[in-house]
Amino acid sequence: MSAPVTEAALLAVEQNQTVFGGALLLALPIALLAGLVSFFSPCVLPLVPGYLSYVTGISGTDLGEARRGRMALGASLFVLGFTVVFVSGGALFGGIGMTLQEHREIISRVLGGLTILLGLFFMGGMSWLTRREFRFHAKPERGLWGAPMLGILFGIGWTPCMGPTLAAVTNLALVDGTAGRGALLMVVYCLGLGVPFILAAVAFRKALGAFGWVKKHYAWVMRIGGLMLIATGLLLVTGAWDHLVQEMQVWTSGFEVGI
Repeated sequence: MSAPVTEAALLAVEQNQTVFGGALLLALPIALLAGLVSFFSPCVLPLVPGYLSYVTGISGTDLGEARRGRMALGASLFVLGFTVVFVSGGALFGGIGMTLQEHREIISRVLGGLTILLGLFFMGGMSWLTRREFRFHAKPERGLWGAPMLGILFGIGWTPCMGPTLAAVTNLALVDGTAGRGALLMVVYCLGLGVPFILAAVAFRKALGAFGWVKKHYAWVMRIGGLMLIATGLLLVTGAWDHLVQEMQVWTSGFEVGI
């Protein structure tokens, strides 16, 4: 005998009947901005030249003279590696979120409060926790062959460093997700984090100049990221997120393909 279908479960099914439903349209730009903030944060940006040197097999002093094709390929393989890690996690948490739709309201408020705390923490600078990484004694082969594995290790080892922004995207996957939506949110997060890696590889010398400007304005990077997290948390805690989702659901009612 099948279990009774709750009103919350029916609502979840209705909300997930469109690819670009209201919740997803709201969450995608947040995920993209979270990825960009992660890239420009103090614990990632200074390491970009080192990563590019490792994944291309080219010494740091020669990066500016290296072939763009090799640089772009090495960076792309590196990005592919950490994308696999984050997208897998997004699908997992999205699937978990779908099974908890009956308790969606309380989960939304709890995760909203957590997101606000993460935003306040982020604006205060990176503490000892987010500066840490998990150390791996075994290193992949230097060069193009080792680039995907280095990306995987980056995705696993630097998760604490990118914790606040990554957690915000994970929270959105839990609140409104299915496995497909959770994975899609992480794909967009990885675009925000990964595309600058690839652009830095293609135009390394120009990127160094831009990075220098960003380093001088790290405080604003942290403030923008923190304010984004706080705003998202407030939407979840107050229930305004659900109201916006319902409004956007009306706008997107013409899309009938599920995800």
